[in-house]
Amino acid sequence: MPRATVNAVPSQVSAEGKTRNEVARLLLEQGPMTAVVVAEQLGISPAAVRRHLDALLADGEAETRDAPRRGPRGRGRPAKLFLLTESGRARFGHAYDDLAVSAIRFLAEHAGEDAVRAFAEQRIEKLVGPHRSAITGSSDPATRAEALATALTREGYAASTRQVGAPAPGQNVGAQLCQHHCPVAHVAAEFPQLCEAETEAFAELLGTHVQRLATIARGDSACTTHVPATAGPPAHPEPVRTVPSGRIARIPNGGKPA
Repeated sequence: MPRATVNAVPSQVSAEGKTRNEVARLLLEQGPMTAVVVAEQLGISPAAVRRHLDALLADGEAETRDAPRRGPRGRGRPAKLFLLTESGRARFGHAYDDLAVSAIRFLAEHAGEDAVRAFAEQRIEKLVGPHRSAITGSSDPATRAEALATALTREGYAASTRQVGAPAPGQNVGAQLCQHHCPVAHVAAEFPQLCEAETEAFAELLGTHVQRLATIARGDSACTTHVPATAGPPAHPEPVRTVPSGRIARIPNGGKPA
């Protein structure tokens, strides 16, 4: 029986990715550089380097500038220097989260918890404030939740909404606002004031009591907020249980991410 053919594409992709990362790292550490110099430094062909540089350019991770001329002006186009963009540098990571945590720790130590709370409130107001008129244009909480999701998505939170529950006695029906990404989750894990201020701002914008069911900062897959169908506190709120880990247990039929 003939032996089955082994697909070698994954290893090829892995090798390509490794070489591209080496090209990007060289630009990070020694750039701006020409393709010829990159090839010499890595010991690979100029054609291979240009392929990786073209891919970095296409992905917005690199950009070019004309190399300064030395000596008399010759014929042909000036050599191109390649350098990483902010997006390209991001592949090697940032220490922004650690810096933010250190800064808020300093604020808490020297100015107190009230200062941290004020910072959290100011931050969320700057985030959603510019979208206030678009969110509050309707009196319906569910419609406002959709507008809030649109605003949060524009701010990098990848938010969505969905209707949950069905009209029935004692059923806490309404909408579920789900944020699939949180740019400050690492910071909020230590300073829950960020999540608390966000929840209060949502309630104020939506014109109704809201209930936070899950957060990325606590290890959940999304930040999920229940928005009742009618304004004001829910007539029959369902109980919120705290599990041993400290997380809030999801409400039946209302705790799954949208």
